[in-house]
Amino acid sequence: MKDECGICGRVMRTTYMRQCQRCKKMFCRDCMTPDVATGDPMSMLCLHCARRIVSPRTVSKYAGLESHLKFRAAFTDLVTLKFARIDGLIGSNLPMAAYRDPLWWSNTSSSAHAKAWLDAGWEVQEVNLKEGTVTFKKVRTLPRKPKKKSLEITQPFTPVPVRPLRSSKKPSNTRVSKLYARIKNLERQRNMRQPIRGMKGKSQ
Repeated sequence: MKDECGICGRVMRTTYMRQCQRCKKMFCRDCMTPDVATGDPMSMLCLHCARRIVSPRTVSKYAGLESHLKFRAAFTDLVTLKFARIDGLIGSNLPMAAYRDPLWWSNTSSSAHAKAWLDAGWEVQEVNLKEGTVTFKKVRTLPRKPKKKSLEITQPFTPVPVRPLRSSKKPSNTRVSKLYARIKNLERQRNMRQPIRGMKGKSQ
């Protein structure tokens, strides 16, 4: 037997699937992690439940679905998504009513999940509970946010004046003469220290 992972959507054998200790749903091993609260390696959680423990949600649960539909609005007017794909977009699991009751997919703004796709400019056109898919239809195009005006240059650019580099001063003639005389003295002292060939050292 095979089953579909609720996070990555891969279909694989049930022997490769594991049950989340929190939501009690089946996921593949790659989408499971040890309990982040207790660290018990025998207690496995799905990535959705682990994320909710580490970073509690502060925005709408269906914000990911709304963002995805806004992005797809620039390319197409119809979008068909699997329920498992929506689980991945919202970072959580759809309630059981979404799998059993087609009324859950009604376009009523009073519900938080329907408000997500209505605010994005989409409506549910068709739901197939047997196949686990839903088709959204774009009903309106959201106005684009105006771009920020770039700063206009009203005056011509004036470069900062650069000071010319100072040329290195040449040494004075007096200093050159002193250095030359010192070099000559050093050469003379070195020649005097060299022993003359053929002469033996003085006996003690």
